[in-house]
Amino acid sequence: MKIVSLKIDDSIFGETEKILSKLKKPRNRYINEAIEFYNRHQKRLMIEKQLKKESNLVKDDSMSVLKEFEEIDYDD
Repeated sequence: MKIVSLKIDDSIFGETEKILSKLKKPRNRYINEAIEFYNRHQKRLMIEKQLKKESNLVKDDSMSVLKEFEEIDYDD
């Protein structure tokens, strides 16, 4: 484990302390869980951004291929 020193806004600290007193959970565990949750959220956002970027890269090609398929005469 790594030791980290951080500054927390007074309002956030006060709210956290109120929640912790009701949850009966150690502050360290609570902060670790919060960071883990936020990391997962940020990873999802990064994946979403990458997927949008890649989707836009192939969009024009996909539309071109679709148009070609629509123009094919399937009458036998």
